Amino acid sequence: MQFSAIAQHLVFAAVLAGVSALAVRAMLRWPILDDPARRLATAHTRPTPKGGGVGVVLAFVLGMVLLYAQARYARLAGPQFLGVILASVAIAGVALADDIFDFRFVVKLAAQAGAACVALASGLVLQRLSIPWLGPVELGWLAPLVTLFWIVGCTNAVNFMDGLDSLVAGTLLVACVALAVIAAGQGGWFVYAASLFLAAGFLGFLPFNWHPARIFMGDVGSQFAGFMLAVLAVAAAGFDAMQISFLIVPLLIFGLLFDACFTLVRRACMGERVSSPHRSHLYQMAQRSGMPVRGVALAHWGFACFHADLAAIFLALPAPWKPFVVLPALAVQLAWTAYVLRRMRRAGLGWRD
Repeated sequence: MQFSAIAQHLVFAAVLAGVSALAVRAMLRWPILDDPARRLATAHTRPTPKGGGVGVVLAFVLGMVLLYAQARYARLAGPQFLGVILASVAIAGVALADDIFDFRFVVKLAAQAGAACVALASGLVLQRLSIPWLGPVELGWLAPLVTLFWIVGCTNAVNFMDGLDSLVAGTLLVACVALAVIAAGQGGWFVYAASLFLAAGFLGFLPFNWHPARIFMGDVGSQFAGFMLAVLAVAAAGFDAMQISFLIVPLLIFGLLFDACFTLVRRACMGERVSSPHRSHLYQMAQRSGMPVRGVALAHWGFACFHADLAAIFLALPAPWKPFVVLPALAVQLAWTAYVLRRMRRAGLGWRD
């Protein structure tokens, strides 16, 4: 890619970041309040506007519309491109309604599955999965089910993790910038453009979400972002014939996925209702044990930067070794878990407190 083209793209991204910031400011004037008295899972103590993710959605959709009109080389195949747009708008619309009316979890899950099915119907399906020690495994008839599980699971993981000022927004900003750089190097222009638009949206939103947050992303932002990153992971699988590159996105957001999965499994093992509100994610326990909000957020930003470095190593490794790049990321998350557990013991906190 020529330097002039890169400069043009960065200028366009800056414009989209401005659009995102303007949309967030508009949401501050039409506040949808997040009332801590109604939500056990929240970490804040006073009613705060939410729905700031509208800025991220607007920047992304505007960028994609212009991409479709002007840059044919950066499109997916027509049905896939339109499927991604329709599915992203659908998930954002339902999530915004959820921010306003507070739907039951089963309604959210159905909407997420419906949006995922739109993406699947357009042809975005993961055909094989690379597993350490086994290598690429053909999914066959399970491919649509595995892809559906991944998209819905990633959507909810990101949504569950959005409970502390700037943690998710900053993490996803780092992840999207890294993914854009990687995609450009691989010639994956659709993933490059989509990642750049998402990064621009988060860049416009983040100043409003830095602790103490003036506004929260809300489900409209977190569900939309989780959904789009899940879809981009499937699209990134096309970087190589064996689809090992699917692992790039899960690697970049490994800190969010680990915390969400650890918490889900722990709560299920303790007999808790996994869909009920709670304040026992690792990041929440770190904050409740006395770690500053900004410190917890910056720790996750650091994880994302480390994972971006691992993604660069991933690209240079021989194919049989690529799946093993997740092991250093897992080691860091296990060390973080041990650190949080030690803080919990010192603070006299238990999982059920």
